[in-house]
This record gives sequence, C-alpha cells and structure tokens, in this order.
Amino acid sequence: MSEGREALVVCSDRSLKIGMTIRDIETGDQILRIPSCAASPHGLLCLRNQYLAASQVNRHGSLGGGTIFMWALNKPHPPLRSYTMEAMGPISFSKDGVYLAGGAPSGNAYLWEVANGRLLTFWCAHYKSIKCMVFSDDGSLLITGSDDGMICIWSMISLSEMEDSGSVTSLLHYSSEHKSSITSLLIVCDVTSSIFVSSSLDATCKIWDLISGRLIQTQVYPVGLTAILVDPVELLMFVGSVDGRIFVNRLEIGIVLEDPIIVAEDRTSGMLKGHNGAITALTFSASYLISASEDRTVCLWDVNGRVIIRRFDHKKGPVTNLLVIPKSSLLSLSNHQRVSNKFRISLLDKYPQPDSLSKGMITLLHSYFSSNDDHFSINLQGTKSLYQYMCELQQEGTPAAMQMKVETSTDYRTWATRMTKHVMEMNKHLQSRLLDLMQCRLLWSREADSPATRNRKKLKIESPGKPKGEATTIGGQLQSAMLEVLVGGSRRCYWWSWGGFRRRDMQEFG
Repeated sequence: MSEGREALVVCSDRSLKIGMTIRDIETGDQILRIPSCAASPHGLLCLRNQYLAASQVNRHGSLGGGTIFMWALNKPHPPLRSYTMEAMGPISFSKDGVYLAGGAPSGNAYLWEVANGRLLTFWCAHYKSIKCMVFSDDGSLLITGSDDGMICIWSMISLSEMEDSGSVTSLLHYSSEHKSSITSLLIVCDVTSSIFVSSSLDATCKIWDLISGRLIQTQVYPVGLTAILVDPVELLMFVGSVDGRIFVNRLEIGIVLEDPIIVAEDRTSGMLKGHNGAITALTFSASYLISASEDRTVCLWDVNGRVIIRRFDHKKGPVTNLLVIPKSSLLSLSNHQRVSNKFRISLLDKYPQPDSLSKGMITLLHSYFSSNDDHFSINLQGTKSLYQYMCELQQEGTPAAMQMKVETSTDYRTWATRMTKHVMEMNKHLQSRLLDLMQCRLLWSREADSPATRNRKKLKIESPGKPKGEATTIGGQLQSAMLEVLVGGSRRCYWWSWGGFRRRDMQEFG
C-alpha cells in the first residue's frame, strides 16, 4: 500500500457519544466520524477491509447484555446491531473472516459464524475477565488471556463441533506463568517456526511455542507492559508500558538461549519516548509506527530516527483502539461503479440455536449410504426433506434412521439443558431486582404515612367490581395492581398500591 493512501481509525471507551474518528494519516485531517461507538481495548477490528466491528462498552455490567456493531465502510448505512447475552470485551476475527470470537468480563467466551450469525458455542474459558484473544493464522487455534494471568489455547475444530458448553476436550494447553493481567497477545509466524507473544502488567513479556504451548523465553522489564507489536520483516518487537515508554527489542526466533529469562532493558535496541500516559495501542502503517496513549494523543514515529513525525490530539478521551485501513475502502462509489461486498455478514445470534436436522444427518447419510448397494442410494437434491427420509427409513426399520433419531434427540436435549440453565440464571436475577423494588416501595409507603401526610385522602386498595389481576384506577392514575412472582417453588401474589404491599401465597407451582 503506497504512502498517502491509508486512513487511521481511532476509538475511545469513554462514551458512546464520542464515536469513532477516521483521519488521513499524512495530513491528520478528519475524513469521517462514526457516532455511537465506545469500544474496550482489543474491541475494534476491521474485517477484510470491508467492515468495522466493535464491541460496545456496557457500564451496567455483564448481566445487562451487550452489543456488537458492524459498519460497512463503503456504504452510508446504520450499523448492524447484534445483541449478545453478556457485554463483550475483546473480540477477534479469524484471518479468513469465517469466525468471530468474543470474551466477556465473566470469563465466558463466545464463538459465532460470521456469514450466518450462528452462535456455535459458548463456554467458561476463564475464571476471571477475558482481556484479549487472537486466532492463529490458519484459524485452527484460539488463544485467550485473562485478568488473572492465565493463557489458554483452544482447538477450533473441537470448539466448532462442541455439543456441551464447558467441555475441556477443546483445551489444548494452558499456562499461569504470568502473575498479573494479560494485556496483549500476538501471533508471529515464519518459515521455520510459529510462536506467540504475550505481555502482562507483571512487567514481563513471554514468548511461547504455538504448537506445543511451551514457554521459550521470558523478557523482564522495569515496569508493567500494556501493548506489543512485532515487525515481521525486521523481527523488531515494540513493547508499550504503563509509563508511556516504548521499548524496542529484537525478537530472536529459533535461537536456543542458555538462560530463558533475560533482562530486556539491558539488551534493548532503543526506546521511544513521547507519551505522558500508559500506552494503550500499537499498530503499523506503510511508513510509520503508530502509538496511542491514555494522555489522549496518537503519535506517528520514524522508527529508524526514533522521532515523532506527527502527533494527533484526541481530546474526547483516552484512545483504546487503533486501526489502519485503506482510504479506498471509504470511497462512495458511483452507481456504475458500485459493487456489492463479496463477503457477507449477518446479525449475530444472541442465544444458541438447536442444530438443524440437516447438520448431523448429512454426515450420517454419507457414512451409512456410501455403499454401492442401490437400496441406499438417495438423491438429497430432491424436494423431500431429510426428516421425511428419516421417517421413511424408520418405517423400513433401518439402523441408520434409528441412530439419526437418537442423535437428533440428543442435540435437542443438549440445547434445552443449556437454555434452561440460562433462563434459571435470568430468573434469579429478576427475582432479586423485584425484591429490591418492593423494598423501596415499602420504604416509600412508610414516608407516606408520616404526620405530614396523614390528612391525605385514603384511596381504595381493591375495587370489588374489578376482576382479579386488573389494576384499579382513580382519576386515570394507577392505584393498585397484582404482581405474581415465582419464588422457589411457590407462586406468590403481591398487591401493589399506594398503601404498600400485601402478599398472598398461591398454590404450589409444578
């Protein structure tokens, strides 16, 4: 990509009103502003230079649910808003754009198919909040890092086929070598080896073998680390810190060291100083190293001269994410030039859906009807559905149909179990909120009974002419209503009125 043809996307997590700003890298002029965006660190991505995706900060906590916005870069349309079960922190796309992974503050991880939006699975990946996640270049592995310093490597083959959320069969390797929060994960591959690098607030940067999960090297720094970036050509590693310094070290791949623990400050190739706050993001353009900081500035560096070429002020808040995209992706094409995006995206499912009948059955049909016997030759391109085929085969008493029925029932049972657990958790949360509201109402009614308000005209609590469960109104204002709450195993009925609450226990709820 030639110089002068790139744009810089800058995002903060301060407020949705701030939004994203897209600037020309060379001039610093604002090209475009996208409203309604506040993304957490590692929460802003570009998908195939066609879409921007951002996980939105949720100030009300994970239980309030979350949203992931997706914008088409060359179309002036509102974002595609997907609502998730939990607020998402970091998100990551596989390199081919097939999968999207998201990490929640609860430690749960979610995996979607981008093209159809299907939620493939969600599982408890960590005990603490997930801080960053990244796919391997071939999309076969997913690496996650959490607030307690734990790093896990997951098999994508097992995750995409996982039937029971929480299964450990997809966990290939894990490590708790870091003693504090993971701040960044980065994949580095060359011809001879594949490694990944992790940084942490424990002031260490660790280099791992991607295949075996083995720790190769530990670099110790004087302060906590917040971001890492590797030049794949020069093999230079740029490490951002909490005090605003950027350390520059050479990444030694394939060299066996006698001591795997080294003091990086003694072997540093240089240091970049220009920020007054912690480094929050690092990225490359065609000509510059770009850094962002909590001091609300973005710097473009000449790496060879160790000097700042240009500085942008982002007065609306600390920058949490940086992206470099081609300016051509932002152009509004004329009618005769307009082409549709070849890559399609869909709304992401909030809840997992039961596997369709066609999913497991096609595999079974291939395995059971691969025989040359004409009796088992079935044309799947006909008008009949697989379910009708299964019914016909079941009437014939074939073992293939029986196994298909068993596996289908198992899929539905697994899905129903997962959804039941989620509904039970939501029920507990709603019960707690309702009890809080009732307590506040009782306190308010006590204040209403104070001497200052005793002369107020008493209102009817229950109207004899109204059917049970219908609100009683006087002068168009709500005076009483019935509220049924399921607590434990019994149904409780509460009468809400200006005079307070009365509880009436109903029959056992089966």
